[in-house]
Amino acid sequence: ADLRSARAGLTGLARESKKSPAPPSSILFLCGENALRSPIAESIAKHLYGERVYADSAGVRSGEVDPLAISVMAEIGIDLSRHIPKRIEDLMDASLALIISLTPEAQHKAVELTRSSAAELLYWPMPDPSVEEGNRERLLAAYRELRDLLMSRITERFGK
Repeated sequence: ADLRSARAGLTGLARESKKSPAPPSSILFLCGENALRSPIAESIAKHLYGERVYADSAGVRSGEVDPLAISVMAEIGIDLSRHIPKRIEDLMDASLALIISLTPEAQHKAVELTRSSAAELLYWPMPDPSVEEGNRERLLAAYRELRDLLMSRITERFGK
């Protein structure tokens, strides 16, 4: 009986360890221009976690929101059209729990930022669908792939 209860306890622990950790209190997604990858990630986090998590995004530079990013997010019921790109320097609150950088340039900037911060830093390099060539359908397929990859990474890491 003792061996059986010990096995049951270990099985329970194994199941528990496979669960996604709860999302942090705040997440900053960082990319090059805050026009494509980081706004998509921010909007997914806001959609999934609502008020439970403060989600924001910024870029090393400020760009213009990518219209194809707006289109692929609209396909899943998320409105990205009102997103205003911002630079990391534009953010007032430096007390973030987690910074997730999505490009090599953003990772370099995030390493600098976290030297004097308690924020955890993750690097999730993501493809840039804006470099894809071809017709609109081929471009949209690349943007959907990015969207779905970010959705998957976020839900795997923090749950649904």
